[in-house]
Amino acid sequence: PSTEMAASYVWKHCNEEREERPPAAIVQFSNGKLRNADLVDFTLYRNTDLSNPRKKNRRILAAETDRLCYVGNNYGAEALKCNTLCKYYVGVLDKKTRTMNVHNVELFSMQPVIPGETVTEVDALEHKNKSYREKVDSLIEAFGTNKQKRALSSRRLNQVGSEMLHSAVAKAAENVIQKKGLQALERDVAQTEAQQEMSLLPCHADADKLEDVYLFDDIISPAEYEALEVPAQALKELSSEDVLKMREDGSPQVLIQEMQCLPKDEESREHMARCLWYLKQLIKLSSQRRINLKFSLEEGCPRIVVNRFLKTFTMETFSDGRINNTIPSSMKTKIAAYALALLLHIGDFQVDLTLLHRDLQLTENKMLDVARSMRLKIVKKSVLASGDVMEDHKIGVLELPLIMYNQRVERKKRKKMT
Repeated sequence: PSTEMAASYVWKHCNEEREERPPAAIVQFSNGKLRNADLVDFTLYRNTDLSNPRKKNRRILAAETDRLCYVGNNYGAEALKCNTLCKYYVGVLDKKTRTMNVHNVELFSMQPVIPGETVTEVDALEHKNKSYREKVDSLIEAFGTNKQKRALSSRRLNQVGSEMLHSAVAKAAENVIQKKGLQALERDVAQTEAQQEMSLLPCHADADKLEDVYLFDDIISPAEYEALEVPAQALKELSSEDVLKMREDGSPQVLIQEMQCLPKDEESREHMARCLWYLKQLIKLSSQRRINLKFSLEEGCPRIVVNRFLKTFTMETFSDGRINNTIPSSMKTKIAAYALALLLHIGDFQVDLTLLHRDLQLTENKMLDVARSMRLKIVKKSVLASGDVMEDHKIGVLELPLIMYNQRVERKKRKKMT
């Protein structure tokens, strides 16, 4: 069209999402091109679970002709991936009102449904439960060459031999259980699993230096460390009077202890301030039940730090129609391990475990389990507490060679209430 004619038309975007209407559909047929659209009846189905954010946008499009029926959907393995990568629009020109209505659209790949080939629910469940290898083997049995069928037969014979080996191993294990006792074996398994669960940080046991056992970059990534420059400025500029005021305000004890030892050197003070600010956020995170992207917004927490917390210390749960990032008790143990490793780098590889478990709101036994899993030496030390009272604190010390705990320390049984 001419420039004058094109200029006389108006573009108008129809926001279906605001009106809670499904977007328009553009279809493509897998086995050919559609010659006459008037001969096809289209029906669009939407998921009724509108409260679930993962299901409310699911659509199924059905097309029926005189010869075949076609089905396409926007989710699952058969859905087109381009819908999640791009956003598509289509314009409809109204010559009377001289406006171009622009609609959001989704692409559907229509697959033919052959009559007589419908699958029962039992068959569909069996097909779904089959692995990829089993599905390929079924195709080889039906359409494979003689060479492929011989290879399949040979592999299945080897599989039978492997099952016989597993049977022999199971019989040997049964003999061991009868000889050693089931309770003793369960205790050994529980001990091994507990030690594996407590491996919360990468440990370089063969390191020659203490600072290389738990690498600083594994605790605070270089990108995070760079982003801490601005928020850590407040801690860097605190005076001795400000630290005393923090004690009165109920700030974390382990943080106040380290704040009293801030170095005078500018570079060292900057490094210490960034580490302590990060430690403060870990302690705050341990007291939360769930977090979101607004975590510590008032303290200027960088987005990269919040994303790291969400990825490392939370689990996604679904409730009340929303996806939440919750912090279960197992993640609180992981937070404790990161805080402990960070304090090792700050405090000359010695940490007051008593103060740390109080700040993290963990039991002393749980804190000691974390320290043992990180292969720290645990010693007792008398410390001058508030009110000029001496207290016995547990101190975790990182030494080379690392200590190997062969058995879990037996906890004292609590006296039963009568």
